[in-house]
Amino acid sequence: MRNRVKKIICIFFIGIFLLSINASAIKITEQINKGKDIDQLQISKPLLKSNHDYSKDIEPFADLEITVTIKEIRAFDEIDLLSDPDFYVRLIIDGEKYQSEIWRNQKYVSEEWSQTVNIPDDQENVNITIQLWDWNLGLDRLCDISNNFNGNLINDYYANIVYNTKNGHWEGSDEIFRDAVPGDVSGYGRLNGCDDNTYDRNDRDCELFFDITQTDPDGDGIPSWTEENYFGTDPEIDNTGWDNDSDGVPIEWEYKWGHDYGWHHEEDWIYDPFVWEDHKNFDIDRDGLDNVEEYLTSQWGSDPFRQDIFLELDEMEKNGDIGNYVPQLAKEKLRDAFGKHNIVLIIDDYEENIMTGGELIPFQETVNAWEGARVLRDKYFLHGDENNWRRGVFHYGLIVYECEGVAGFAFGDSFLVKTAYADEMSSFSIGHVLNTKNINREDRIAQVYASIMMHETGHVLGIYNGNTPGCDNRDTYIPTQFGWWKWANYKSCMNYRYVSEIVDYSDGSHGKNDFDDWARIDLTRFQN
Repeated sequence: MRNRVKKIICIFFIGIFLLSINASAIKITEQINKGKDIDQLQISKPLLKSNHDYSKDIEPFADLEITVTIKEIRAFDEIDLLSDPDFYVRLIIDGEKYQSEIWRNQKYVSEEWSQTVNIPDDQENVNITIQLWDWNLGLDRLCDISNNFNGNLINDYYANIVYNTKNGHWEGSDEIFRDAVPGDVSGYGRLNGCDDNTYDRNDRDCELFFDITQTDPDGDGIPSWTEENYFGTDPEIDNTGWDNDSDGVPIEWEYKWGHDYGWHHEEDWIYDPFVWEDHKNFDIDRDGLDNVEEYLTSQWGSDPFRQDIFLELDEMEKNGDIGNYVPQLAKEKLRDAFGKHNIVLIIDDYEENIMTGGELIPFQETVNAWEGARVLRDKYFLHGDENNWRRGVFHYGLIVYECEGVAGFAFGDSFLVKTAYADEMSSFSIGHVLNTKNINREDRIAQVYASIMMHETGHVLGIYNGNTPGCDNRDTYIPTQFGWWKWANYKSCMNYRYVSEIVDYSDGSHGKNDFDDWARIDLTRFQN
């Protein structure tokens, strides 16, 4: 009798086991039928929680460290009168000071610097201050990288943030901000001294890109605490690339951009990597890039909550002494102009070619203004594929030597600029030096190129004579023309009077017959 009972019990448990295997097999089959990669599948069963006490050890698989990385620095204002600034960064992490090297005489610093600090195993929040200094003999000065929410225009030049070792995100002077109300519009991991509305006066405004990371044994960028306690994934398995909900963006992207502290500093997760969301139709920052495109360009620094412009720049080769290339300084001036207004311009050109786009075009004596430009665009930008993924993601700039009848023009998502005109405008003249107040020839040439390119970009973004009468008005070239005086307050590169002299759009604050170009910009326009 006893043996019979044992057999019945044994058969009962074997049956349950077989049913469990069958249910799991059915679940996996359903997932495969939905087109998921077998490597991305998770068997639908509760994750067996470890017995680890996270209150005592937040990172159980390694020593807990955080690393602050300074990725890029640029000066928007003139920091030193007679030279470029001598930047250095000072970090204060939980009261301890750390300092970078000094980058001598550099307005734009692209060399990365990082500082790694060991954190107590049970410490959840880490206080971090980021300061940017300009070294001077005996008188170092703070540069402004603060959003100045406190309204103190004198002392509030630096950033104070709190980093959380459980969720791997930070808040304070810099944070993810998704709501359409005043907040950190400069973006996550980006500090902008112009955010205190001092972009139109010299306040030592600068831009600083940074990142904060922590020990992550499995290398997917998601902290162990978040993996086990929120996502339910294994903190010892690299989940990079998983798209279990098949919504077009992987788990690591939804983790980074799906977190928000909210108004009351309470954690709020807006994206769930295991629930399908319509990322193909999310464009929260209204820059023309949906979240799938933001993911595709994330390797180059895109931010789904900050406006970005991606520009592919293809330039025509020189033919001996004929022709020229866009100076690198001109590209930096373009980035400055947009950056002050929290639009980050990312240029793909032949010099770096890190985005597999920008290239040199064989020299042609003259390009037809319409047909020839479109032929070059189709060949070198779209590569003969009208469905090329870069269309609708990148704007396109075509730089040629000579173009029939025009100095430059915009067409659709693209613009053309001819170097023959830019070189002529940048040649030395007393009038031009007086107007630009610039005696440095290299800087003057870069300013001309940047101004003309920004003018044509303005057309692509929606500024034209039909909505802005002072724009492209041919009655503004010289003082003997009436328009020269009528549109004098319209201080914009869209005004022919100032093209080649100003690398900026007007904000409408200069009085009668001025226009707010920045308010007219529509970054989604090129999608149509």
